[in-house]
Amino acid sequence: MSALERTIIVTGGAGFIGSHVVRRLVNNYPHYHIVNVDALTYAGNLANVADVADAPNYSFVRADITDLEGIRAVFAVHQVDAVIHLAAESHVDRSIDDPLIFVKTNLLGTATMLQVAKESWGPHPQGKLFYHVSTDEVFGSLGELGFFTESTAYDPRSPYSASKAGSDHLVRAWGHTFGLPVVISNCSNNYGPNQFPEKLLPLFINNIKHLKPLPVYGKGVNVRDWLYVEDHARAIDDVLHKGKPGETYNIGGHNEYRNIDLIRLLCKLMDAKLGRPEGTSENLITYVTDRAGHDLRYAIDASKIRNELGWEPSLHFEEGLARTIDWYLENEAWLEGVTSGDYQAYYDKMYGK
Repeated sequence: MSALERTIIVTGGAGFIGSHVVRRLVNNYPHYHIVNVDALTYAGNLANVADVADAPNYSFVRADITDLEGIRAVFAVHQVDAVIHLAAESHVDRSIDDPLIFVKTNLLGTATMLQVAKESWGPHPQGKLFYHVSTDEVFGSLGELGFFTESTAYDPRSPYSASKAGSDHLVRAWGHTFGLPVVISNCSNNYGPNQFPEKLLPLFINNIKHLKPLPVYGKGVNVRDWLYVEDHARAIDDVLHKGKPGETYNIGGHNEYRNIDLIRLLCKLMDAKLGRPEGTSENLITYVTDRAGHDLRYAIDASKIRNELGWEPSLHFEEGLARTIDWYLENEAWLEGVTSGDYQAYYDKMYGK
């Protein structure tokens, strides 16, 4: 590679957000070498990056971020200039059922990545960057008013958010103690193409299509700020290239919706897309026992990244939601392959567990 080229590792690059970041970097920066490091657990799917798999500036490595020697081997092969660390267990419900895997992946995995970067880059890591992508859930729950800022105190409420809060603290500790150049971003709820169908929007799109129940926690009054995944990938690009080491940037979509209002809007749009009488999908709504420790409201103040880096979301929610619905309806094979789990057996055979 020429002196102008940079090698960037994206952990979790076969996942939802990671695949959009990988695609953007591969396509927009042909002079970069993008190394996708993913363990290919249930949420990792190479079909998400199939369109760039043969690009000359792209490589894939199956590796577990908790495997110290495996990650050392990746750094030994590739002269890494930056890490975009996205690999994580991310579903709150799963963290309630099995919190220890979240502690292992999100805490030990992050510490492993930090330690290997420190070892590889040495005491004077000029031109290097460790970029940790986190969540707004580390800040806890808001009432009806107010927004999370970069200085909001941490108050995680679930095993998932606690594990992500801990990983944020580890990143800052490696930065402060060892001088590792680090940056963190905390984002709101992502949505869009390629999201694993345990999350609300792809799950409900699939259920509506097959006339299955739409399980709504509690009364559906919990509020989330929705961020289109391609807008998030663009923000990550901006933080990578223009962010200041040692800083934190909040990334939000400025699209607050109560869950029940979002679901009713989704039902209306799906009925129109599927040619069904209006109200057909809304009749599928079923209220279920609320999730344990369910945070009431998340909302991001994204003025810092706007003022300092020039980033703003490009899509209003209804436009992004319509694009998302179209993608899932047009990519039935992808959805069926993911829901069947067949892709996991194929990867285990191809790469070994």
